[in-house]
Amino acid sequence: MTASDAPAPARKDRLGKPFRAALVQMCTARSVEANVAAASALIRQAAGEGATYIQTPEMTGTMEENRQALFKLLHEEEHDPALAAFRALAAELKVHLHIGSLAVKASEHRAANRSYLIAPDGTIAARYDKIHMFDVDLPNGDVYRESTAYRPGELAVLADLPEIRLGFTICYDLRFPALFRALAESGAGMIAVPAAFTKSTGEAHWHILLRARAIETGSFVLAAAQGGRHENGRETFGHSLIIDPWGTVLAEGGTEPGVIHAEIDPQKVAAVRARIPALDHGRRFELLPPGEHGRLHLAASQGDAA
Repeated sequence: MTASDAPAPARKDRLGKPFRAALVQMCTARSVEANVAAASALIRQAAGEGATYIQTPEMTGTMEENRQALFKLLHEEEHDPALAAFRALAAELKVHLHIGSLAVKASEHRAANRSYLIAPDGTIAARYDKIHMFDVDLPNGDVYRESTAYRPGELAVLADLPEIRLGFTICYDLRFPALFRALAESGAGMIAVPAAFTKSTGEAHWHILLRARAIETGSFVLAAAQGGRHENGRETFGHSLIIDPWGTVLAEGGTEPGVIHAEIDPQKVAAVRARIPALDHGRRFELLPPGEHGRLHLAASQGDAA
């Protein structure tokens, strides 16, 4: 097999001083008002414990899977009451508040599963719409069709915190390592994975995939999770995780609502990436049609053979 020797894209890592990060674990119900109140109490707790970056799970605003009922709750971004409340809270607490996702109205027929990074002055620093839709049939009989209500995002997103560059993903995005590599190659030293993993898939894959994404990219991975049995009957896995670039779990939640936190030292990103420079060693392959004896050959884009 041969591969192109084209170098990986130039990367500008943003690595500052250590800071405290916190993850808020929730068991979101249907009521937006009740969920905002529950999340706000835990966010205040996290800020009181010294966190300057606080992340909440996917679907912080509501866990409503019935399409008709969901659309009765939806607002366009500029009129969304949950977003307004969280913007005011971030400004009050003077923290970077990362709302893992809210369901917001994107059109008459589709919602967006949208993540928000809110700056300490209450402004929206970044938005990210979940790219990969959770359309699956699980072995236990559960069926999910996220695309019936939500439109997928089209753009990967980065934002600069004072200490580190942050890459955005949401839940099912975790299963697509190319997205994580692209974020890391563009300088992300910390990647967020707010999620509402089902109990069955979480038990099988949650820890493995999150640690793998951290190891592959040499990045901190922070994943605030939904956990417990929700009002709509869905059961989520919990176990919010903060993982360092070596793949070590720094903090882990249980299955109940709460807060976990850890010190994030951005210099660990540089140290791990220097030790194992996998991001610099990536090579691009061109796949040719099956050849003799049914083998698949990989050839350099210049047409070389080895």
